[in-house]
Amino acid sequence: MKAQTYGIDGKATGEAELPPQFSAEVRPDLIARAAISDQTGHYQPKGNDPRAGMETSARYKGRKEDFGSGKNKGTAIRPREILPKGRLGKVKRIPSAVKGRRAHPPHVNKIIFERINRKEYRIALISAIAATAHKSFVEARGHKVQVALPIVIDNSFEAVAKTAQVQATLEALIGADLVRCRNPKVRTGVRKRKHGKKYPQSAIIAVATDAPVLRAARNIPGIEVVKVSDLTVEKLAPGAKAGRLAIYTKAALAEIAKLQ
Repeated sequence: MKAQTYGIDGKATGEAELPPQFSAEVRPDLIARAAISDQTGHYQPKGNDPRAGMETSARYKGRKEDFGSGKNKGTAIRPREILPKGRLGKVKRIPSAVKGRRAHPPHVNKIIFERINRKEYRIALISAIAATAHKSFVEARGHKVQVALPIVIDNSFEAVAKTAQVQATLEALIGADLVRCRNPKVRTGVRKRKHGKKYPQSAIIAVATDAPVLRAARNIPGIEVVKVSDLTVEKLAPGAKAGRLAIYTKAALAEIAKLQ
């Protein structure tokens, strides 16, 4: 299986042999499970102190015969602070009280991670790479495809250090998709106060090493540049949906061939 290669000017330069990973079976179900596993890996376990709201002298005294009982005194019988000479203090401990405990607090032992087997994840990663070579999967995500897939570019692209030059190359290859990502979606509700705009995802660029293009392309909306060693299913299938538009350098193809 071969693919057309392009130079940094966006013009065709020849063909490149694709590794067998691009011919693998596309498993949308497995890709979705692995992507969700990556997403849950970003979650931070949270929980409150088991003693929160309970570190007080407040006690419930409902028996009429008890010293300091609130019964038959015209007040609500609630856990109240213990004061000298049997006086009634402020209500504490219960959820409806000021500085009381929470009714249903989060627990640190709650399982929030989606576990997946290591070999199963590797199959999902290869399957996600193969999906980037299928036009039907890519267009189903809403990407605008101008050239044949997968898009392979010369290794000289990794040495590009200027954002303007990266922008020019991408305009020649995926210009229509870049235009789609310039119009952010304005979030409504409380989230609008912070992170009020969400830009659509465009292409992901896979390189082989820590190249200058990693910094040069990070300010282009929708574009993400990663090393092959840092590729994840979540990056190749945002939202757990396979078929993200991808650009590979020739050196990146050699690294992908090592994935088993």
